[in-house]
Amino acid sequence: MSNPSSPELVSGVASLRDRLAAVRGQRGRIGLVPTMGALHEGHLSLVRASKSECDCTVVSIFVNPSQFGPGEDFQRYPRTLQADLDALAGCGAELVFAPAGEDVYRPGHATWVEPGGVAEPLEGRCRPGHFRGVATVVLKLLNMVAPDVAYFGQKDYQQATVVRHMVEDLDVPTQIRVCPIVREPDGLAMSSRNAYLSPAARARSLVLWQSLQLAATLVDEGERGAETIVRQMRQRILTAEDARIDYVALVDPESLEPVEEIVGRTLAVLAVKIENTRLIDNCLLQPPGPRAPVA
Repeated sequence: MSNPSSPELVSGVASLRDRLAAVRGQRGRIGLVPTMGALHEGHLSLVRASKSECDCTVVSIFVNPSQFGPGEDFQRYPRTLQADLDALAGCGAELVFAPAGEDVYRPGHATWVEPGGVAEPLEGRCRPGHFRGVATVVLKLLNMVAPDVAYFGQKDYQQATVVRHMVEDLDVPTQIRVCPIVREPDGLAMSSRNAYLSPAARARSLVLWQSLQLAATLVDEGERGAETIVRQMRQRILTAEDARIDYVALVDPESLEPVEEIVGRTLAVLAVKIENTRLIDNCLLQPPGPRAPVA
């Protein structure tokens, strides 16, 4: 059996389009997995999802400066291109598109996507301008690659929702797939930022997943009051001595507006800093249906 080969690395937009023209000429289906690199199993699960549905999978690697706010971690965000290529070798991705900053934001760049609605609460409130940068770079990547399908992870639930609305609103002919969160064996959601955590902080960060599990347990046991559930989630998170909560919320999974009572499928979503590393996570809550009558 031959060793898996690394994907072809492309940095220029013209070269990318030339390469993909051959795929389209054979009526091939193209999938895009947009990333900022520092790939982990969560990213690789998106690549495998694309491989299962598409003839050619493009993984973009670009640390997008416009989605980082002042004082955030743009400069220290991990950049591990060779390790990323090695990780992708076993997944079958055909192309890695790793453009330079000036290829994405050319001198004089002055056009931005300003998402509203679902972009405004939660992350939008905590990180002003974040989704402006996300929506702009994603639209640019969709225009550069012109994929049939683009794959996003549920961990960034609000981001995927913003992208889905943008694609619908602007008539972009790309399907958006949202794939499940991939977790470590102890429940921590995989994230490139987990690498910032010291071993002790890594252990404390488990309070995020524990609080989501607590919310699910409370709903299963019959609790329907959002205020009660959020209060208990916050209490669990604050058992980590250095935890700083940006938000803990129960929201409608489509509008991302807060709910007062759990009457149907509901998103529990949170953002917490542990040892100055900002982590996000979420899960979908579903109240159990009525029990079937006993025959």
